[in-house]
Amino acid sequence: MPNANASYQSPLQGRYASPAMLKLFSNDTRYSTWRKLWVALAETEMDLGLPITQEQVDELKAHVDDIDYDCVAAKEKEIRHDVMAHVYAYGVKCPNAKGIIHLGATSCYVTDNADVLILKQGLELIRKKMVKVLENLARFARQYRALPTLGYTHLQPAQPVTVGKRATLWMQDLLMDYTDLVHMQGQLRLLGSRGTTGTQASFLALFEGDHEKVKKLDEMVAHKMGIDGVFPVSGQTYPRKLDSRVLNVLGGLAQSAYRFGNDLRLLQHMREMEEPFEKNQVGSSAMAYKRNPMRSERICSLSRYIMSLMENPAMTASTQWLERTLDDSANRRLSISEAFLAADAVLSLYINVTDGMVVYPKIIEKRIREFLPFLATENILMEAVKRGGDRQALHEKIRQHSMEASRRMKEEGADCDLLTRLAGDPAFGMTYEQLEAVLEPSLYIGRCPEQVDEFLADYIQPILDAEGDIEVDAQVNV
Repeated sequence: MPNANASYQSPLQGRYASPAMLKLFSNDTRYSTWRKLWVALAETEMDLGLPITQEQVDELKAHVDDIDYDCVAAKEKEIRHDVMAHVYAYGVKCPNAKGIIHLGATSCYVTDNADVLILKQGLELIRKKMVKVLENLARFARQYRALPTLGYTHLQPAQPVTVGKRATLWMQDLLMDYTDLVHMQGQLRLLGSRGTTGTQASFLALFEGDHEKVKKLDEMVAHKMGIDGVFPVSGQTYPRKLDSRVLNVLGGLAQSAYRFGNDLRLLQHMREMEEPFEKNQVGSSAMAYKRNPMRSERICSLSRYIMSLMENPAMTASTQWLERTLDDSANRRLSISEAFLAADAVLSLYINVTDGMVVYPKIIEKRIREFLPFLATENILMEAVKRGGDRQALHEKIRQHSMEASRRMKEEGADCDLLTRLAGDPAFGMTYEQLEAVLEPSLYIGRCPEQVDEFLADYIQPILDAEGDIEVDAQVNV
């Protein structure tokens, strides 16, 4: 038995992608789809009056999954053409039907139409996992809708938000990706039965000049394969623009996932939140105490890879020569499958992390109270003015006290003593207790809880209701 460790294996296959996505991009799926397309073509040609028998069609159907790869390899080595090697191997299994396999078609009839069908199934797997992430984040946002936390702009302390409101930012990115994906699913079309340069000349000859039957052939094959129609015009291939648009959807997902993963890494550094950490998980080979955000880091790593793949189909789409060129073939085999496998892996990680994120309210409260005196100075200023103070004079005093309190915190490592300073300044006429009453964090979160509720009710729950209960394979190699 061959040693699997003795030759290169893609990490996406051995470590990251799910069995479902790996199966979708397997040889079995690809070549059995070719055979299903040959069955659909033969059956439709029969229905439209060509001399093909039901027995021949039934023979083809019986051997859709019966692929002799050794036979294919031997024939391809001889003739140097993969599609014709598969036609030959299929004919060996179906001797009565071998004469009508691939009738009127060119190679792209099976290669391109099969690719679209695989794209369709791939997008559906991605869609289900995206919905699962939205479900997890919705539950999280609802739970922490009103928990105040320090907001950041430029990664510097800013006005408080809530933990749940921050989660809606991640969800809104993903919502845009979901919308793009659903739109893209509706844009999928088969190449159809077009012949060598997209003119359908071979099929027009088969049907003795009957244009309506040639048009009907396209419609019927597409219907049999579960796709709503064909591209209205084409060269030999379907427009490579389609691949670029699909990978743009996956690239958009990668951008959103990266943003989430990066944010969680920052929050884990601050000890405010953590990704799940298994009971026996080792964070570092040297530093036994460490709890590294390894899954979030992996989300970012794989997402970066997906984003880099977006350029490939864009270049391919822009360099198609006239009715077609073949410099897209090897490129597409790599970039499309790798992008889907990586996106699948990213979403498995995203599901895993969002299903068990840990929040530390005491750390969050400690941090927000450390900076809240600075953030509350405008409210303190207004209260002091109400008590008879001069707005401009008080503003200058707050500035001076803030600068000194900040200096001591940075240079001496001291705690924030801004409230003590303001309480000791008679210009404010307020006690420490009166000042501290202004520092209730919930007074500074604005409409965050309401924004969470409205966003979930108006945008996320309708999707979750429409999609129903979804079961996904989101196992992660820790």
